[in-house]
Formats: sequence, structure tokens, C-alpha cells
Amino acid sequence: MELRPFAVATDAATVASWPANADEVALWCGLGDFPVPARVVAGWQLDEDVRGQVLVAEERLLGYGEVWCDEEEDEAELARVIVPPDARGRGVGRRLVRSLSGLALRVGYTEIFMRVHPRNAAALRCYRGAGFRPVDPALAAEWNAPQPISYVWLRHAGE
Repeated sequence: MELRPFAVATDAATVASWPANADEVALWCGLGDFPVPARVVAGWQLDEDVRGQVLVAEERLLGYGEVWCDEEEDEAELARVIVPPDARGRGVGRRLVRSLSGLALRVGYTEIFMRVHPRNAAALRCYRGAGFRPVDPALAAEWNAPQPISYVWLRHAGE
């Protein structure tokens, strides 16, 4: 498996098709619409601080995620991580998150964070297995103050 940059023309529709219902969409990217239009996934790539990536094996997309680069804070956030339904529970998500973390480290970020919907137990297990640990509760409370929900905030443990 290898990580490569997201290609709007060939990858957007595939990634948009992975959530199976509105609840999965909400847990994945916080949107209320189902299905997610491919143009929405493509539009995420327009932000210059977003590096969309896909995990590929034998030309098949097995995962999607983003590295959000915050130059001002000198940190990165991993976001919108998803794998197709038939690849879940096989370690693909963990591999994807480790690859995204590796990319963030290679471009110079040593502080890497994630925010996770508190009901997304499978994602939390995956991210913990990929070396992320909860941030200090006071910091999480500060970061959640402007958010629509109280996310679980995780920090890369540098394992």
C-alpha cells in the first residue's frame, strides 16, 4: 500500500460513495447531507492548507484522509479519514493514519492532532492503535468551546 495525493478527477466520486448512511457522513465529516456529492469532496482540496491523500493498493483506493497544515501554530491535524466499507476492521485505517502522520512529520510538523466525533468508537480504536492519545482534558475543553460538539481530541504520541 502506498500513499499518494488525492486526484480530484478520479478519486472524488469513489471517496464520496464510501459512507453508507447519514450517520456515517456525520461521524466522518460532520455534514448532514447523504449521499455526499463528489463535488463536495473535490471542493475540500481547494483549501491551500489541506493535503488530501489516498491509500492505494494495486490501483484500488483503500483510504482517504487529509493533513491540515497550520503554519501559524506549527502543527498539523489529520482529518476526514475514511476507508471503504469492505476494508474496515482489517487494519487499513490504522495504516492510513500512520501514513498520514508520516507525511506530516516529513514536511516538518512534530505536533499532530485529530478530532473525533465522540460516538465514533471504531475510529477512536483505530487512531489509538495508530499512536494517538487523548490531549489533556483542559486543552480539549478549550478547543471544544467554539465547536458544534465536544470532540475527542487526540495527539500523535510519537511512537
